[in-house]
Amino acid sequence: MQYYLKGKLNIGIDTIQHAVEGLAYLLTESSKLMISEVDFQDSIHVLGFSDELNKSLLQLYLDNRKEIRSILGELAPRLPSYHSLEWRLEVQLASRSLRQQIKPAVTMKLHLNQNEDQSAQVLQTDPATLLHLIQQLEQALGEMKMNHCRRIVRNMK
Repeated sequence: MQYYLKGKLNIGIDTIQHAVEGLAYLLTESSKLMISEVDFQDSIHVLGFSDELNKSLLQLYLDNRKEIRSILGELAPRLPSYHSLEWRLEVQLASRSLRQQIKPAVTMKLHLNQNEDQSAQVLQTDPATLLHLIQQLEQALGEMKMNHCRRIVRNMK
């Protein structure tokens, strides 16, 4: 069942809800990235609004971006941070059924800090998977040195 607002607008409630959600998304993402006035104007210019509405949206963004950013900071989850890592290499040389086998495993104990609380996670993997993980992390670090990633990180600050 479609509901309409009485009066001048004669617009469906769903349309208004989507407009408010879109406006909230525009303001939160722009505030999160702290984009400049020019970038914000370029972003809303493609929406096809009138110049008066574009100026109103820009003023709304400029007036509220610091407050939106502080609210987003309070809502952000507090992720654990690295404290230390213990590891050991375990090798199973034989079992009852197989007299000669070599089955290596790397066991790691990852100590984390979160809000002054410490916790530990025990992880175990084989050396081949660990090497693959190391290669993937090194590749990701290498990609962070590319100009495209640097621009993204710079805009995130």
